Amino acid sequence: MSAQVASQKKQQDLQTQYGVYKNTLQQIAQKIGDVEQEAEEHKGAHDGFLLHVLKSDLTPHAVIANFASITPLFTSFLRRLVLETLQPLSEDRKCFRLINGVLMEQTVKDVMPALTTNSEGLKKVLEDLVKQYKAKQDELEKWKKKNNVQVVQN
Repeated sequence: MSAQVASQKKQQDLQTQYGVYKNTLQQIAQKIGDVEQEAEEHKGAHDGFLLHVLKSDLTPHAVIANFASITPLFTSFLRRLVLETLQPLSEDRKCFRLINGVLMEQTVKDVMPALTTNSEGLKKVLEDLVKQYKAKQDELEKWKKKNNVQVVQN
């Protein structure tokens, strides 16, 4: 009888471990999906607005009023759009950049390197999440082989 209880306990432990692996994979996939989805949803909606803001002579207060509520993730995504917009402009052109809630007057020459670095950072985050997902998936497959686990789907 004690062997049967031990077997049931081991089966429950394996099911719990499998559930943890699956939940972790779902969470990573959700993070990847959220980043990609938010980027796609907002690109089209805000392209025209960004071009208007960057190529017009809006006052700093008007820019703050329109950008104050943007999330950090969305702001990171917008950096790419801003880079594309600033690229053809003169390096001496005045522009405004929101840094920690403070609107700073700078030039295109000063802003471009920082925005490039931030844009590359966002790409790296996505790449790292994909690597993390694949590593966890490989770990799950090794765990299944090691423990002779076969998943039965209903």
